[in-house]
Amino acid sequence: MSRSDLQQQLDAVLAASSSSEAIKPFIPAPGPGRMILLGAGKAAAAMAQAFEQAYNGPIEGAVVTRDGHAVPCAQIQVIEAAHPMPDERCVKGAETLLSLAASAGPGDRVVMLLSGGASSLLACPPAGVSLAELAGLTKALLNGGATIGELNTLRRHLSRIAGGRLALACAPAQLTTLVISDVTGDVLHDIGSGPTCGDPSSVDDVRAMLARFDVPVSPALDAFLQTDAAETPVVVPGEIHLVATPQQALEAAADVARAQGYAVLNLGAFIEADAVETAKIMAGVARQIRAYGLPIRAPAVVLSGGECTVTVTGTGCGGRNAQFAMGLAAAIDGMDGVTALAVDTDGVDGAADIAGAWVDGSTATRAAAAGYPLADAIAANDGHGLFERLGEQVITGPTLTNVNDFRAILVN
Repeated sequence: MSRSDLQQQLDAVLAASSSSEAIKPFIPAPGPGRMILLGAGKAAAAMAQAFEQAYNGPIEGAVVTRDGHAVPCAQIQVIEAAHPMPDERCVKGAETLLSLAASAGPGDRVVMLLSGGASSLLACPPAGVSLAELAGLTKALLNGGATIGELNTLRRHLSRIAGGRLALACAPAQLTTLVISDVTGDVLHDIGSGPTCGDPSSVDDVRAMLARFDVPVSPALDAFLQTDAAETPVVVPGEIHLVATPQQALEAAADVARAQGYAVLNLGAFIEADAVETAKIMAGVARQIRAYGLPIRAPAVVLSGGECTVTVTGTGCGGRNAQFAMGLAAAIDGMDGVTALAVDTDGVDGAADIAGAWVDGSTATRAAAAGYPLADAIAANDGHGLFERLGEQVITGPTLTNVNDFRAILVN
């Protein structure tokens, strides 16, 4: 029953972060002016559909979402674009949102629906900086092991819409942002790179980060970083509500696990570390539970969220959850009664339309028997390739929400 139990916990995570349910308590009553609905992220279209169904009045607006994540909306334009590497549709989508925001008057109301993925989906570099260079910088930092906070510091400053600039465009209309968080600690300026949130970082932080990761920049970008236009506003107008968070999702999984009869160790949603190193620590926790019954006794489940990092050195196809799963499989090799699941809650781990993977104490042996030892797959960053070969991929399809990663380890 271990895998069935883990699947039920994952189902609880996705239900707790359902965009259609999460935003309902925050939908306002119609006012005298226009209702302009904007949105960006992997859940944006689903949030817009739910808003339309619950709002008792006319709406106009547009949302930008990832390819394959669109759902039908009656009044809202749904724009699909590329993710995680942006394309020109992302730029056009961002410009559409900025145009709608600029049309808002003093009696109007603007609601922004924001979810994970918006940073790339609203890629809109300033004049003189190409989309190709922005994408290249993002990829270099990502492959170098940069955290989401570091990536979004870059994105906020190299944008016409991020870092509070969309909020400034909405003035003087009343602005409300409804957020499904995919960021460790629910840091508002990092969710979607904070298009409606003030930014505490500075352009000096960008320069220091690029130097630390030894990322070269073009003369045009270097010149832009010397201008006032590269700086972001510290304070912007509007109110922001978190409607679904990683911690809420973990608590939902914990409730299900307890009902299933497991003791629960919830490590929370603040984990940001190398995927394989994190896996080694998690394996150590599982061994501690098995050997000493501490800090909880088996049968038990260890839950965690957050967002691990991967320093990419290979050419394989694998995201951070697949990398974590391989590291965990290596660290629990030979252990009986241990089964684990590692997924991205949006259904897309890295660039592949695979949510994550299953592992247990036999995974390493089975990988070797299949001709692809774990050490080789880890070095190649090829988790998805390995787990496809083993038939251990988790495929959910687009979940239309995103509350970061979900990892669960059952210890029987």
